[in-house]
Amino acid sequence: MSFDTRSPTLLADLGGTNVRFALADVDHPQPLLTESVRRYRVRDFATLADAIRRYFADTGLTAPCAVIAAAGRIADGETVKITNNPWGVAAHALQADLGMASVKLVNDFAAQSMAVPLLQPEHLQAVGEPPLPRLDRCGHQTFVVMGPGTGLGVGGLLRREGHCSVLESEGGHAGFAAHSREDIEILHRLNERFGRVSNERLICGAGLVNLYSALADIAGERAQDYTPEDITAHAGAGTDPLCVRTVETLAGIFGSVAGDLVLTLGGWDGVYLTGGLLPILLPWLQRGVFRQRFEAKGRFSDTMRQVPTVAVLHPEPGLLGAAALAVMEAGRPLLPQA
Repeated sequence: MSFDTRSPTLLADLGGTNVRFALADVDHPQPLLTESVRRYRVRDFATLADAIRRYFADTGLTAPCAVIAAAGRIADGETVKITNNPWGVAAHALQADLGMASVKLVNDFAAQSMAVPLLQPEHLQAVGEPPLPRLDRCGHQTFVVMGPGTGLGVGGLLRREGHCSVLESEGGHAGFAAHSREDIEILHRLNERFGRVSNERLICGAGLVNLYSALADIAGERAQDYTPEDITAHAGAGTDPLCVRTVETLAGIFGSVAGDLVLTLGGWDGVYLTGGLLPILLPWLQRGVFRQRFEAKGRFSDTMRQVPTVAVLHPEPGLLGAAALAVMEAGRPLLPQA
């Protein structure tokens, strides 16, 4: 495999379960080289450096620089302990280990947020009535970017006079706010189990299991030993009413949390929904309860009805955003897609 680029940048999208790699050509209007994308399981490697060496060996590729988007808080721009996997990464140590010229660490939802300017219309699907947002509508825009996978990621995209920047956040770990009697019952049961209950305890793959167990207890039923995949499969097939209720409940809570983030960040220009669990959840988000709870914000309900919520359908938004960051790191202009 070879690419016509003099200075490719290695990209990594590192989550709790998988790590994805690709190359970027920072001089190309579509910088992510999609033919270079590969996915590996985190559990198969002791370190990120080992996984990168495997990627280079498998593809015959190499790169002098890297942008690593990692699911965790980046401390001083230098180190990260991945939230839902055992790896820790230090930028300078990784750079020295691999003999690279530079390694930049960013939060994974900083990358997901920076993907937004490069998304094309076919990568987007409206959830609810409001139309898709436009990034050229005015010079001052703020968007929320969030989504569930192994955990719950939250970020923001700030557009100011044509220039984009990202807001890095660990908003998935904010405390869960109950909005209904059932929410309170769920919170009570998860509080007994975990102590503090964050949004991530409910809105992610493991959150499906937590919700299922809590709803089974509320209903006085015996919970089956289901995985997240079991729950979504039974819900999709309609073979287990409790699984259906679980996914419906997650969709509603997801809407509440997304709406809270709009209020918190001032993300009036729209919410981009992403994450590894999104393709499975999307049909349920479209059924109405997501938008109902998204809009149910009391005195701000009329305003919230105008805020778009958008599903990101691009297969690799984390790598796309890392490519955008590589372009900016190289001092090139980031050109939004038509």
